[in-house]
Amino acid sequence: MANTKGKEKAADLATTLIAGIQKHLANGQLTFAGSTFTAAQITTELQQVVALRAAVNTARTATTVKVAAETAQLPALRAFMVALVQCIRVQFGTQADVLADFGVSPKKVAAPLTVEQKAAAAAKREATRTARGTKSAKAKKGIKGAVTGVVVTPVTAGAPVAQTSTAPTTGGTTPHTA
Repeated sequence: MANTKGKEKAADLATTLIAGIQKHLANGQLTFAGSTFTAAQITTELQQVVALRAAVNTARTATTVKVAAETAQLPALRAFMVALVQCIRVQFGTQADVLADFGVSPKKVAAPLTVEQKAAAAAKREATRTARGTKSAKAKKGIKGAVTGVVVTPVTAGAPVAQTSTAPTTGGTTPHTA
């Protein structure tokens, strides 16, 4: 018996029992489970166990192959569907009934802010700028500073940087770096 797991083990046992029946009881009969069975009847019953297990294994393999195919193809197909939905929204963006026929809901339109909401948003922006010490682009332009003693450690390795030499060249041309 090659496999030792539950149902596989039962199928292997059935195969071994069939071989034993054919070898030792080919024309005989056995009485068990309250009935008398011929060798052919016993073999038929045991063949069902083997056939059922083989069918399950075949279906499992087919399912694995189909799931792998789905996993490989689905990302590209989903990107295609997203592009199609965008195209449909562009074509029929204002027609909610047509979009519903495609199963696409119309984009929600932002409700215009009331005067009170605009005033609250402006006050909140100003409070945030004050708290963070941020300035406008013109105010930032006037701020200058010198940074000394800073060591920069790169987080990721980028493309190698070519060093240019400051030594004078004799050929009269500037060396080019890639």
